[in-house]
Amino acid sequence: MNTTFLDDTGTAVGGQYMVSSGGRHITVRIAGEVLDTAGGSPVMIGGLSTLSAVDPGLSPGQYQVALAPGTDAASYVAALSSALGPSYLVAANTRGGSEIDAILGLVAALTLLVAVVAGLGVLNAVVLQTSERVHDLGVFKAVGMTPRQTIAMVVCSVAGTGLVAGLIAIPAGIALHLYVLPVMGQAAQTGLPASALDVYHARELILLALSGLVIAVAGALAPAGWAARTRTAFAPRAE
Repeated sequence: MNTTFLDDTGTAVGGQYMVSSGGRHITVRIAGEVLDTAGGSPVMIGGLSTLSAVDPGLSPGQYQVALAPGTDAASYVAALSSALGPSYLVAANTRGGSEIDAILGLVAALTLLVAVVAGLGVLNAVVLQTSERVHDLGVFKAVGMTPRQTIAMVVCSVAGTGLVAGLIAIPAGIALHLYVLPVMGQAAQTGLPASALDVYHARELILLALSGLVIAVAGALAPAGWAARTRTAFAPRAE
């Protein structure tokens, strides 16, 4: 559902609309929209001075108060209820925060699961590659390659691929994000503000691009360690 904000300053962001109440009429302009996933009937929000022009007896039905970080919501509600008396209903709305925390937790769990699966894929590929090249590794070790150099060689064999994969996946993921979200919004018969689409920052994109490199290196460490521990006399005889 889109909540419409009315602006009595004449800022022309949308078209002009006529608001009527009784025999009074005023012309208002759309100043903006906000995404509201709660559903229900469309809501029009405007300044009290604007809406009072069409309904002079209008008065606020409720007040929403944003608490400063670290404020105890329960203590604030108790103090305000005591000050206002039984004629007013005071309640703390913490549902939205808990739902967002649950969604972020689910996204984090899915991201970790995808990273683990990708790392296992790299591990499987490097194990097969190292097993096929164990004879060559034995020759390299026989001519003086140290265990650290062996680990570095095995890790570097997949590090470049992981980096390239990350660089390719970032623009592809952003393009998919910009395509899918508007389609989802249209399916729900609602528009999406720009803030719902423009969610990536340069620092985050750099870290995401490097994640492919990190996953590749993490998946290759175990077989690289095995290759470094392989005895030089055994490796040349392996097929």
